[in-house]
Amino acid sequence: MCAVAFADAYDADVRPILQKYCFDCHSGDRAEAGITLDTYRESRAKTHERKAWVRVLRQLEGRAMPPDDADQPSREEAEKVERWITSYALVPDCSKGERPGRVTVRRLNREEYNNTVRDLFGIDVRPADDFPSDEIGYGFDTIGDVLSIPPVLLDHYIDAAEVVARAVIASTDAEAAPIRPIEGGRLNSTGQFTRTIDITEEGNYVLRVMAWGDQAGPDPCRMVIGVDGKPRRKAEVSNGPGAPLEYDVKLRLDRGKHEIAVAFLNDFYDKAEKDPKKRDRNLAVDTITLAGPVGILPATLPASHTRFFSKPIDPASDLTEQMEAFKVLLKPVASRAFRRPATADELDGLAAVFFAARREGETIERAAQLTLSALLVSPSFLLRFEGDPPPGRIRSLNDYELAARLSYFLWSSLPDDDLFRAAARGEVHTPEQLAAQAGRMLRDPKAEALVKNFAGQWLQLRGLDEVKPDPKRFPGFDADLRAAFRRETEEFFSHVVREDRSVLEFLDADYTFVNERLARHYKIADVKGPEFRRVSLDTTKRGGLLGQASILTVTSNATRTSPVKRGKWILENLFAAPPPDPPPNVPELDGASGEKLVGTLRQRMEKHRADPACASCHKLMDPLGFGLENYDAVGAWRDRDGDAAVDSGGELPDGRRFSGPAELRTILAARKDEFRRCLVEKLLTYGLGRGLEYYDACAVERIAAASAADGDRFSVIVAEIVKSPAFRQRESGADVK
Repeated sequence: MCAVAFADAYDADVRPILQKYCFDCHSGDRAEAGITLDTYRESRAKTHERKAWVRVLRQLEGRAMPPDDADQPSREEAEKVERWITSYALVPDCSKGERPGRVTVRRLNREEYNNTVRDLFGIDVRPADDFPSDEIGYGFDTIGDVLSIPPVLLDHYIDAAEVVARAVIASTDAEAAPIRPIEGGRLNSTGQFTRTIDITEEGNYVLRVMAWGDQAGPDPCRMVIGVDGKPRRKAEVSNGPGAPLEYDVKLRLDRGKHEIAVAFLNDFYDKAEKDPKKRDRNLAVDTITLAGPVGILPATLPASHTRFFSKPIDPASDLTEQMEAFKVLLKPVASRAFRRPATADELDGLAAVFFAARREGETIERAAQLTLSALLVSPSFLLRFEGDPPPGRIRSLNDYELAARLSYFLWSSLPDDDLFRAAARGEVHTPEQLAAQAGRMLRDPKAEALVKNFAGQWLQLRGLDEVKPDPKRFPGFDADLRAAFRRETEEFFSHVVREDRSVLEFLDADYTFVNERLARHYKIADVKGPEFRRVSLDTTKRGGLLGQASILTVTSNATRTSPVKRGKWILENLFAAPPPDPPPNVPELDGASGEKLVGTLRQRMEKHRADPACASCHKLMDPLGFGLENYDAVGAWRDRDGDAAVDSGGELPDGRRFSGPAELRTILAARKDEFRRCLVEKLLTYGLGRGLEYYDACAVERIAAASAADGDRFSVIVAEIVKSPAFRQRESGADVK
């Protein structure tokens, strides 16, 4: 009855207040911040307009709207609107259960690609580090809608596949053979130079000459490559300076000394040529290399090679028999790579690559490399496919799909053997099974991927490398201190996850992790050595995330602190209440407009936000940021800023006052319900790989309530996420029936 009453009250009681105080700015095609309150209806409040009502509520609670220069509603009028929003618009209708939504087919991002290769083959290579940067959506690089495959990425995939295949399987071709450099030379007239080499192992070799020529006259440079007094290759070197080409000679060399010669055959000079660059023909050999012996595997094979060829293939057997034997070796690798059993057609297609390579004379090892390269550019490897249900329907994901969702959520990698085998047995699809697997996986060292990739983006730690504090103002800051900043926060986050502690400690923990370098920066005594260890904190000065230098530095400018950035970071990352983007043409505080800066930072900012267009958002951000002014731009404690004493007190829009970081932290910790929902939303977005919709509010509220009822342990949030319909099911693109 209460919900109905509030619904009926909208047109009679709420809309008239909005019309009186808000419609002037929030209506029509040019509505401020895109909020067109005149078009909003009670029937859409819980669905498509829910996000807008969240923003309206934030502005009302913060006394940021209406702006100070506009007519103000009475306290009774404002409370009536707030009450309707909180008691009706933001109370999701969960009578029909939770909707799962639909995740766009998405590719592996760079971290996932590297981790997948590592765990699939057991090799330590990171080819995706050279890929273009991943796009970010909703704060994360796991979002299917933005993880497209531009043409330039396809080229990188092809190159990476070759790099990985050669790292996995030892080859016998020239590219994998030992390389011996030989000094090159330059010939300015007809003649030759020779080099002597000592061969200690009889076998096949490839001599590679990188050469170019100064071109003059009607003919290109002509070159002969000889070995032991016999010409082995004659070539026209038609390319010019800066573009050497490769000229190869295949050799069979016995043990002992051999003489390699490069001869220039057709010197030319025309003193009448006006262009001096075309007057003299010369031959330049930049480098000479000898690769070999070719066709012999190294004495010590990589472990990945031995695992792959668990049953040797007889090179003398029939090619069809070799192909069938190879398919047996390939099947488990392909199935793991595709995160599901490889089909017969897929195995036949990959084995055909092996067969064709062997038929062309490639060794078994090289043919296997080419096949792995083909596997690594397959859509089934690069993309995470999930079958769509019929239009308008919902389907439960199968065990393999759930295993992949789970492993990429918590490990940014493919399922391990235990999870893959559980999927094969059909033991991953129930909520209880998912929760049990998630608990196991959170205790695994690979859960550090959650620290690096989730926390790194949620807390904006990845931006730490881009921050460059002014060395004149902060001479103690260096690369080691930057690394310590990041390590502290990662250790702190990892501790909460690993020890399954309350996530509310992110707000007010009385401990942190430091080494000697960081302890000295924080003025914490009795910490020696480079190892990080847990220490107790003086909570009058530090505590929780907001006392950590990584956060304080990434939210500062190069020369000074930024209360705006710090306040915005708190609202966005701790309470899911980001302020709107600033209006265009707002002058910079640092004097970019040429205006002389006078007064303290607080005084300058008060002047800066005198513009009503700025004041509404700054009311919310600035007091929070000023509460952290005792920390300088690299997170060190200070009591003075230049000649002035630091003023870290403030008053929030609702009238609550504080003095310094400790009192601000107490106020923020009291907003635990908002923080809990924020963290749930962030983890759910990251884990699902999509932005949250209005219908996800039911899941968010349920998960947050379960967390609050069970000590706010990190594992509870993760377990409730993986048990949710959003994680276990999938909608079609059409309206769900």
